[in-house]
Amino acid sequence: MEENQQIDNIILVRFDVEHIPYINDTNEAFPIFGRLIPTFQQGIWTYTEELFEDTRFICFPDDRLDWGSYINNDQKVIFLAFYGAECIGQIRLVRDWTNYAYIENIAVRGSHRGRGVSDMLLDQAESWAREQELIGLSLEAQDDNLAACRFYIKQGMKLGGVDTLKQAANAEIDVTLYFYKIFE
Repeated sequence: MEENQQIDNIILVRFDVEHIPYINDTNEAFPIFGRLIPTFQQGIWTYTEELFEDTRFICFPDDRLDWGSYINNDQKVIFLAFYGAECIGQIRLVRDWTNYAYIENIAVRGSHRGRGVSDMLLDQAESWAREQELIGLSLEAQDDNLAACRFYIKQGMKLGGVDTLKQAANAEIDVTLYFYKIFE
């Protein structure tokens, strides 16, 4: 992997100590306008979409992790996208015990969504996972984050499971969806 990649004035960099102040810059509100409704029949997941009458916006709380543990670590990594001096995106990965690269977080600032930043970050995640000789990518998403679900599906990820209990302590989340991309 190249340490820094640049496309259309957007530079991807591997997270290091000087990037700690930027880590939560990409945590901005995103629209909730519908949900993915999964169905499991004869061993195959399918889904339909339900659009909501009204769109609402939510924002996750800022992450408070040991950011230093991601630096020079072959078990986990963060890549940041910069446009000039502005941090506009991030993807955070960890080597999962299942031999997948688990995407802990992927986020792009609202002002830069739709410009291919998420594509770049996901491509970088795949490169890192392949370098680690992992079998693919995995992540989880909430069923009502339809924009994210659509993006994952467009990127070739497959719905692989559903959990109605994982977020039982969070009244805002009913269903957690598990997406996978297995490398060929």
